Amino acid sequence: MNRPEHYSRGVIAIIAASVIWGTTGTAATFAPEVSALAIGAFAMGVGGILLVINALGELVRDRALLLRHRRSLLLGGLSVAIYPLAFYSSMRLSGVAVGTVISIASAPLFTVMLEWLISKKRISRRWGLSFVVGAAGIVLLTLGQRQTATTVTHSLLPYLGVGLGLVAGLSYAAYSWVARHLIEQRVGSKSAMAGMFGLAAMLLLPTLAITGHNLFATPTHAGVALYMAFIPMFIGYLCFSYGLRYIAASTATLITLLEPVVAVVLAVVIVGEWLSLSGWLGIPLIMLSLLLQTLRRPAEGPVATQ
Repeated sequence: MNRPEHYSRGVIAIIAASVIWGTTGTAATFAPEVSALAIGAFAMGVGGILLVINALGELVRDRALLLRHRRSLLLGGLSVAIYPLAFYSSMRLSGVAVGTVISIASAPLFTVMLEWLISKKRISRRWGLSFVVGAAGIVLLTLGQRQTATTVTHSLLPYLGVGLGLVAGLSYAAYSWVARHLIEQRVGSKSAMAGMFGLAAMLLLPTLAITGHNLFATPTHAGVALYMAFIPMFIGYLCFSYGLRYIAASTATLITLLEPVVAVVLAVVIVGEWLSLSGWLGIPLIMLSLLLQTLRRPAEGPVATQ
């Protein structure tokens, strides 16, 4: 099997993950009484347990490699634990569309910075062009999003939401880079993701004793919590870890710019958020950015066969 075929597999897996993740913000709006911290902790925590169960055999096989790279594994686990707390809080303070856009759009830049500073990888011109086009689309998408009554305020809370979105983007970039780094060190893709998420679960689940008092108070709350854990966190991250076997983390996070498009469309159609003409014009630019990455002949190939 040649490299373009491997690359296509990775791209399809990352696109699938992005579409699945794009539903999380809208799903969370069906349980507004539940703390954003509780939703994030439960989703990532339970999702992490499911990933560990799914990868038990691989974790046993790769335990020596994981221990050898325990510092990277710890960084990844901490980043996974921080991400949902920052991401869901950002959406709660700034709105589904803006919170998702800031969190996901900042991740590719943070990722390529990590690859450049730590892994010494060159930034390709095509990646740079893709990022500029995608960033322009993200700006239009953000400017086109009118804040609703729940997000408009004269306080600093919306700005705090943007700041938390940037924290989410950095943590997302960090654990994406760690996952790819571990895979490059011959750790299985399932082991790499399950190891990070297992550590994060140990940090996140105890916080539910404080924040999760009404997580299962109603069938709707329970349905949202279980959906977030099983679909976006478990299935989505299985797809993401598989994709990282074949493409670089910087490429993967750039492709996930598709996630804000899905999130915004769902926010408009289901939640009732509003998008202006400039916002709709941003979507084709993001799709063009995606095409610039996915239609090229890749240099990346598979780094692990597990």
